[in-house]
Amino acid sequence: MDHRSANAARRVRKPRIKSSGGDRIFDLCNYIFMVLLMAVTLYPFINVLAVSLNSAQDSLKGGIYLLPRIWTLDNYNYVFREATIFHATLVSILRTIIGTLATVFCSAMVAYSISRQDFVLRKFITIAFILTMYFNGGLIPNYLLMRDLQLVGNFWVYILPGLIGVFNLIIIRSFIENLPESILESGRIDGAGDYRTFFSIVLPLTTPVLATVALFSGVFQWNSWFDVFLYNSSHIELSTLQYELQKILQNSNTTSGTSSLDGMILGASGAQQNTVTPLSVRATMTMVASVPIIMVYPFLQKYFVKGMMVGGVKG
Repeated sequence: MDHRSANAARRVRKPRIKSSGGDRIFDLCNYIFMVLLMAVTLYPFINVLAVSLNSAQDSLKGGIYLLPRIWTLDNYNYVFREATIFHATLVSILRTIIGTLATVFCSAMVAYSISRQDFVLRKFITIAFILTMYFNGGLIPNYLLMRDLQLVGNFWVYILPGLIGVFNLIIIRSFIENLPESILESGRIDGAGDYRTFFSIVLPLTTPVLATVALFSGVFQWNSWFDVFLYNSSHIELSTLQYELQKILQNSNTTSGTSSLDGMILGASGAQQNTVTPLSVRATMTMVASVPIIMVYPFLQKYFVKGMMVGGVKG
């Protein structure tokens, strides 16, 4: 009997909700708007990709939109012919991974501490952190501080100074404060201390905001080059990809004269000399610097969805 009732229940169709004419018009307009927005967003990226894959001299004529007119990899050969590029890429990857993990973890710990109502110094520490967003010592005092801390010429100068980002700290703290207090209280009733509460309850529930902060921190670490210029410009083994690309772009602009520079790239015959331009170098560098960090987005999307499901509270 239960079998029959189950089969009958499967055959029961849910009533369809009829949409009105206004709803259909709204959906159509919404689809058109989203398609146009996607096109406007993707076009600059596709255009830069086309310029980077097009002949440099031909790109000066203009008219490159979605596809290259004369396909070539000479622009990428010019950028990647530098021997330091691959080592600098490895340094950038290590900096991004270590810096992101350290920043997210430390910011989450401090955010949890200042979010607790029973922490006496929470307001004082919060104000002290916020003041650093508006006031700082300046470039020379910061350099002298890094020198006294023996961080100049050191890999950890990329990690330690930005270990806790105040903006990220405020975002995580606000998210933790909005968590249901009953969940944290249930952990304390079961005998969980602050560390157990933080690692077993707070971290899983804050996965969405931690993924967001990780994205912010990862993009910042990957794109940074000015701190390399300040502290490690004379240490080629600590140079990053962004700094090496910046030097290539600066060299192309200073040696190009008016519009082009000799790339000294050998062709198939071994004697052909091709030419690149600052325009083609900029487009190629944009692709080289952007593609690796863009590949991170699909992986973070998975953690967004997972974090929202874990953070759901049943009434």
